[in-house]
Amino acid sequence: MPSFKKSLIRHIAASTVLLGALAGMQAPAFAGAGHSGGHGGTSTDIGMPGQLSDVRRTIRIVMEDNFFDQEKIIVRAGETVRFMIENKGEFVHEFNIGTAAMHADHQKEMFMMMEHGALEADKINMAMMEMDMGNGMTMKHDDPNSVLLEPGQSAEVIWTFPKDTELEFACNVPGHYESGMMGKIRLQ
Repeated sequence: MPSFKKSLIRHIAASTVLLGALAGMQAPAFAGAGHSGGHGGTSTDIGMPGQLSDVRRTIRIVMEDNFFDQEKIIVRAGETVRFMIENKGEFVHEFNIGTAAMHADHQKEMFMMMEHGALEADKINMAMMEMDMGNGMTMKHDDPNSVLLEPGQSAEVIWTFPKDTELEFACNVPGHYESGMMGKIRLQ
């Protein structure tokens, strides 16, 4: 398992740099976009949850350490897409549809998850995900535009895209976005 150890060391180093940078920041307030009803998951600005009956195309996304197998996704305005997401990496990864600003806010929340032990490099503490993080918000990751997966897990997201906005898909686990684990969604 030497490659796992090297990968873990790289991951810890990237996370340590991010943790150091964020150490001086205040803990985020969960007034708007947060977990369990957040991530912007029901905002029409970024689209909305889709229905399986409206799906015309399925896109498979593989997450590795720390990259997606695709760098860009092209969709039509109003299209409903079924994303089949698989984590083939050795670490926990997230697939999240949002704007760059939403991802920046969400990264602060994910950092808090690591601080509180709800998220570790290679596993999710499901009991901690239920913990009240303030204002009745939890870290459940049950928003329709996002999935958080342990190594070897798979999930799907069905999403209807808006007419016009700049979107990204990203992993917001601390250090992953900064390592390049994001891609653009182009609307046609």
